[in-house]
Amino acid sequence: MPVALEDVSFFYKSNDGSDIPALRDVSLTINDGEFVGIMGRTGCGKTTLIQLMAGLMAPASGKVMLDERDINEKSYERSELRKALSFLFQFPDYQLFESTVEKDVAFALKHSALEQDEINERVKWALETMGFPFEAIRSQSPLSLSGGEKRRVAIAGALVTKPRFLIFDEPITGLDPRCCKSFLQTVSRLNSEGTTIIMVSHNSDALGEYAKRLLVFDNGRIALDGDVKDIFSDIERLKELHLNAGTPRTIADMLIRRGFNIPHTATSYAELLHSLKSQLTGGISQ
Repeated sequence: MPVALEDVSFFYKSNDGSDIPALRDVSLTINDGEFVGIMGRTGCGKTTLIQLMAGLMAPASGKVMLDERDINEKSYERSELRKALSFLFQFPDYQLFESTVEKDVAFALKHSALEQDEINERVKWALETMGFPFEAIRSQSPLSLSGGEKRRVAIAGALVTKPRFLIFDEPITGLDPRCCKSFLQTVSRLNSEGTTIIMVSHNSDALGEYAKRLLVFDNGRIALDGDVKDIFSDIERLKELHLNAGTPRTIADMLIRRGFNIPHTATSYAELLHSLKSQLTGGISQ
């Protein structure tokens, strides 16, 4: 079942007490199994949007719905929201606080009704899903790990509840290229296995390669909503919104202007290189 916003608006208070609009009458639906990227300039409402989805704030007007129920109704059981959805802040590794990795990942299940054996299995599964050898990592202090490893442990802590929706706020900021690729491949695999991914990012290259649907926000409203390849094909429209379509798509556009037959839908390096190789070899396999 989907997560949906119905005519949602949200305002922050300025120093003089006046309302500053962050979101204006936003309506959208995200269905199970989607990989949705969200982009836009700083201050356009992206983070506010996902915090409202996660129930961290309530809208000034409108409804946030999960499985056709308003998550902000007094009768709504918040534990149901926590089971269905996990939210990771921009620097999730700052959320690590337990003495060992195993305890940190298990913390999300502290108030669950699961037996201890099931909790242990869940923790092992979550850490191994994030590429850790369980026995080698379980007793280590999370604070002793590298930045990329801390990020992966934090994500394991979100996965351990086996949520249907994973929401990320700028998850690859500060990661080196190797860790960034590893993280995105893991998230993509989780999506292929059925987890819905909602990811705010300024990294157009990452969204172009991994997201399937793209929401572009501008001044608190949805400016564009559609297939990521279709949106990135309109470079001029993105420029009007002070955004770019990522390096692969930009290079593809330059080559197209010089007579190369490169698809406008090439939004990843792999697609760009495949098309360029086909052009240069006349379609002959090497």
